Amino acid sequence: MVKLYDVLSCKDLDKEEFLHVLKKASEMECLVSKKGKLNLLEGKIVTMAFFEPSTRTRLSFETAAHRMGADVVGFSSTESTSVKKGESFEDTIKTIDQYSDVIVIRRADAGSAKRAAEVASAPVINAGDGPNEHPTQAMLDLYTIMKEKGTIDGLTIGLIGDLKHARVMHSLAHALSNFNVKLYLLSPEFLKQPPEVMDHLKAKNVRFEEVSALNDEIIKDLDVLYTVRVQRERFPSEEDYLKARGSYIITPNLLKKARNDLIVLHPLPRREELPPEMDDTPYARYFEQARNGVYVRMALLGVVARVL
Repeated sequence: MVKLYDVLSCKDLDKEEFLHVLKKASEMECLVSKKGKLNLLEGKIVTMAFFEPSTRTRLSFETAAHRMGADVVGFSSTESTSVKKGESFEDTIKTIDQYSDVIVIRRADAGSAKRAAEVASAPVINAGDGPNEHPTQAMLDLYTIMKEKGTIDGLTIGLIGDLKHARVMHSLAHALSNFNVKLYLLSPEFLKQPPEVMDHLKAKNVRFEEVSALNDEIIKDLDVLYTVRVQRERFPSEEDYLKARGSYIITPNLLKKARNDLIVLHPLPRREELPPEMDDTPYARYFEQARNGVYVRMALLGVVARVL
């Protein structure tokens, strides 16, 4: 049986481990549809250490924990912790560790989840560490693709938009490197994937093309189109953000040459890059994607807690 402990980076997992999580997520979805709530984590405490704002990630983790029968404690901002009083991050985590069976952490600093895992005895799950990674989002993305397409191997996938700052784009690229896929990396030159992500793709012999325009030939080739917002909070200045904003906008007209079975994904929240008019198209899968996060996070909580 595959055994994970901390879930910090998609670079740490291999194909077998990803597929194990996806299999368990499918089992969780089936059980939830039949029972609603399970007791696999009854008596366990899951702590949501969210130093950074979140809607979907935090609520889906809390829902997942409750669905598994666990109790949930935690906070949703730095202002509500003793870090605001000057306590070190490490001391905060060491304290949280005394109360927790699993710690789910989100923080604006890259590498913060790894720092937490170094001082905590409980398993740590990275729910987003600044512009670095968001591994559980990438896993629910894989699960959505697998559900919709029946496979991941053999697909052509376009990652479009702010590839530099969007941590999910980093994690998803790392995750997809374990599969036989072709990637189109679509972004302006100043929003390209970071060098360390590109080096990883090259080391894993992933087929990819870096392009700046989404033309009809590329659109016709895609099985999956994954877009993200331009992340205002990651830019050094408002001027830089405004240069990037609206670089790519996905519309029904843009996709008129797309395959009938193309799916469009987005981690949400969205802005102008994915207008509401896309919601009524047959391509939209982003709200289903959000729902799938509960099943994947149930699976991850169960795996790190050694009950799955």
